[in-house]
Amino acid sequence: MVSTLEQLNAAGDDAAAAMLDNLYAQSPWVARQTLQARPFRSLAQLQHQLRHVVDRADPDTRLALIRAQPELADVTDFTPDALTRLQQLRAHYSDRFGFPFVLAGRDPRGVPLTPQQIIDELVRRLDNPADVEHQEALRSIHRIAEIRLGGDFGIDLSTGNDIWDWHEALSQHSDPGYAEKGQLTVTYLTDAHRACAQRISQWMRECGFDEVGIDAVGNVVGRYRADRADAPTLMTGSHYDTVRNAGKYDGRLGIFVPMACVRELHRQGQRLPYHLEVIGFAEEEGQRYRATFLGSGALIGDFKSEWLDQKDAQGITLRDAMQHAGLRIDDIPALRRDASRYLGFIEVHIEQGPVLFEMGLPLGVVTSINGSVRYMVQIFGMACHAGTTPMDRRRDAATATAELALYVERRAAQDGDSVGTIGMLEVPNGSINVVPGECRFSLDLRAPSDPQRDALVNDVLAELAAICQRRGLRYTLEETMRAAAAPSDPAWQLRWERAVDALGVPLYRMPSGAGHDAMKLHEVMPQAMLFVRGQNAGISHNPRESTTSDDIQLAAFAMQRLLDDLANDTPH
Repeated sequence: MVSTLEQLNAAGDDAAAAMLDNLYAQSPWVARQTLQARPFRSLAQLQHQLRHVVDRADPDTRLALIRAQPELADVTDFTPDALTRLQQLRAHYSDRFGFPFVLAGRDPRGVPLTPQQIIDELVRRLDNPADVEHQEALRSIHRIAEIRLGGDFGIDLSTGNDIWDWHEALSQHSDPGYAEKGQLTVTYLTDAHRACAQRISQWMRECGFDEVGIDAVGNVVGRYRADRADAPTLMTGSHYDTVRNAGKYDGRLGIFVPMACVRELHRQGQRLPYHLEVIGFAEEEGQRYRATFLGSGALIGDFKSEWLDQKDAQGITLRDAMQHAGLRIDDIPALRRDASRYLGFIEVHIEQGPVLFEMGLPLGVVTSINGSVRYMVQIFGMACHAGTTPMDRRRDAATATAELALYVERRAAQDGDSVGTIGMLEVPNGSINVVPGECRFSLDLRAPSDPQRDALVNDVLAELAAICQRRGLRYTLEETMRAAAAPSDPAWQLRWERAVDALGVPLYRMPSGAGHDAMKLHEVMPQAMLFVRGQNAGISHNPRESTTSDDIQLAAFAMQRLLDDLANDTPH
């Protein structure tokens, strides 16, 4: 029999505890303490309170909770060899950590894991340090409780599941060299990129958008018309390109969540007092060409003509790639939006970090996006014989780069919330027996405010100059991207806060260390963002990037609430 939140809130203590008794195995204290916080406004609030009770318990009590968990019981699909392997790994795990291997047994969409997925997860977790695995076990227990709660209270996850499925389907398109390995890589205007644009366009039409098209830079643009032609417009969306060997949710979540909202509006025959423009930005990551934010930049008039002469690794210019894709370069200036006709820009994005994951919160409201600067650097020394050149006679470009990398690490850490990264590093034509005469690398520097970012940049560039002078080297420096910090508009941030609070989800405000399309739109209109919790410690730019259909659905409901509240505030 399916329970309801109203019944839980109204029931006596014993009856209410019985309704929650199966969520945490052999641990009735969790339900009893949780019920002290009644009444609950939502099942999301109840879920968070259950976790809060466990997390504030003393270490011995939490360890007892883990030890009380039964081993994964559903092993009927295991072959005899796989079952033997599982039993061996379980024994090793128990010896190593002193408690049983706890696993929800379902993927983030709620689909049962395959035997191989279970074994792979067990192998991965055996490598964890003891304290890390203790936390992983507790999170698995919370996930089991979340799944059971959904079943006991009849939660309909169809919206979250559909959005999750869109991600899975879109991830089937990947660039050559990666697709063959089962890896996801979609860079600007490749065949995979263009296939993604077509598929997103088709889904938008099926959702009920009135206008769907691909613009002159490859953005997929869908419009859901207002109840009158002269209404203002709200813009939302994110990017559909990826980094190399990427996760499935970075950017794309911000396209699919508003698509689901439009689908619901269309199903209900509801029109808003403003046009809703949902954009799948064609390029944000800067992977194929050094033209970061090309998609969103074009909408604010920031498409630089010199980008057209950039070449990718195969020597194909951006101009040629665009022409091959059938894009009309001459039409790019016309993409610039009249900001006076826009209410603002909102974006949903996976967090790409561990904060929400570690706090057990499904959603976070972004307060500001860090400012950043990127460079491509070349250091030139002298290539010479590795066996015959004394150490004090060398002009080694690679060791200079290594010295700078360590300095970047130290200097960024001084600020606490600044970050610096050398993410690409190459010794062209390098050989095992040759002292590197050249080194090429990227440099990415970020901070929450522009003054803090600029101080970091100045110190790092000064150190680069000093290292090269001391080592007898020369260098070139090309700035490839500069983005100002983008504080959220207070009124729009408040709208997200009200939407999250209406779900009964604890409100949490946080900055974004990553860059987003929102920071480009910020230059011409108000913007604010909502973060969605990532799984696997919030890892991103990685195949293990993930989020649950439960959290995705909460994000969609938050956006629906924001759209409804905005409709009430917008003159008709």
